[in-house]
Amino acid sequence: MLCVVRVVSTSQLPIDLVGQVTAALPGTIVEVPPVGHVGLAGVDLRDADALVCLLLDKIDAKLLASAPKLRVVANCAVGVDNIDLAAAAAAGVTVTNTPDVLTEATAELAFTLMLAAARRLGEGERLVRSGAWTGWALDQLLGVQLHGKTAGIIGFGRIGQAFARRALGFGMRVIYAGPHEVSAEGTERVSIDEVFARADAVSLHCPLTPETRHVVNAARLATMKPTAIVVNTARGDCVDEPALIDALTAGRLAGAGLDVFVGEPKIDPRLLSCPRLVLAPHIGSATTEARTSMAQLCADAVIAVLSGRRPPNVVTRTA
Repeated sequence: MLCVVRVVSTSQLPIDLVGQVTAALPGTIVEVPPVGHVGLAGVDLRDADALVCLLLDKIDAKLLASAPKLRVVANCAVGVDNIDLAAAAAAGVTVTNTPDVLTEATAELAFTLMLAAARRLGEGERLVRSGAWTGWALDQLLGVQLHGKTAGIIGFGRIGQAFARRALGFGMRVIYAGPHEVSAEGTERVSIDEVFARADAVSLHCPLTPETRHVVNAARLATMKPTAIVVNTARGDCVDEPALIDALTAGRLAGAGLDVFVGEPKIDPRLLSCPRLVLAPHIGSATTEARTSMAQLCADAVIAVLSGRRPPNVVTRTA
């Protein structure tokens, strides 16, 4: 009996997944939604051999049990907190991610949020659009100058180091907290608490783990300078949002920029009215170059596993 190989994607991709997979593996059935993201509810995984998914898709033991033929999950993201890695390993499923290719895009967005929060760009744009702007004023929307200040980075992997390069080029000092000492000229490794106490702008570039959940909390916010800024392009749960809202509302913090949120796409309504807060809709890697490269890494991983080869960017593998 002929065994048909199936590849399923939960989302339309910016590459020709069908063409690439069938060229490499003739006869393979590749199913891609015609538009947008249909999610796991919109695909049939009962006899799927490979799954390309987004960080929106939760891959747990129950789902893996419903897909007994599954050999590879190619996650179109760097973070894999949407996947139960232990369950995947137990099921013999290879999990891959997409590092490196979104590094520069995410660092650029984080730096953009830092600048926007420091110079109160969101407030300024809203003022102009409202028609209420009456012209230049000496004390209008005074912000924070970043040149000569200290950038603090939580998580000093690829993206954290890319952010550091930008900060150094901007004339800032750089301190960071991370599990390992990194040889990067002009930077200093310190404790997490010291980052918050010393930095004028703290940017999060850490994975979401039990240790980094609410790494930004009331206690650490209380140690920050009232002129300081917090930026999060990592994961929403890295920030205790009520504590951040309280600090901004009380004026104990100069500003913040968030690209990720707890329970997104739902957002705490208090964030929408919070002063000195710049919000973005999870667009850290949203450049044509980055998203295309991410999708390509997923295609490469699927083709490799189904061809019996070790794929690039393995997160967990049992054989």
